[in-house]
Amino acid sequence: MENVILIVHLILALLLIGVVLLQRSEGGGLGMGGGGGGGVMSGRQAANALTKLTWIFAVCFIGTSIALTVIAAQNSAGGSVVDRLGGSAPVETAPVTPAAPDIELPPASTDAPLTPPPAN
Repeated sequence: MENVILIVHLILALLLIGVVLLQRSEGGGLGMGGGGGGGVMSGRQAANALTKLTWIFAVCFIGTSIALTVIAAQNSAGGSVVDRLGGSAPVETAPVTPAAPDIELPPASTDAPLTPPPAN
């Protein structure tokens, strides 16, 4: 169920971005305002339709956001991260000793005998 809501949420996000980008800017700062030419819908009717679509997509987007939050809260461990950090004392663990290697390594320089070898 969470995956379905997440997919719907992502589709709504893309639709919301598309509808916002299709709207004509109020200031016309980019100089790309539509012309006054004819068409099925006038400029004012198209603006009203895009505004309504923006509101519908925005409300649905917020609804899916809340639904995803509720689902995530139900799936959580029952406590917050702050509760887990401040609620208990740190647990001491025993030091881990490395496992003995399977192969025999040559002696290190510190393993050398303290007396020099006899001279020949």
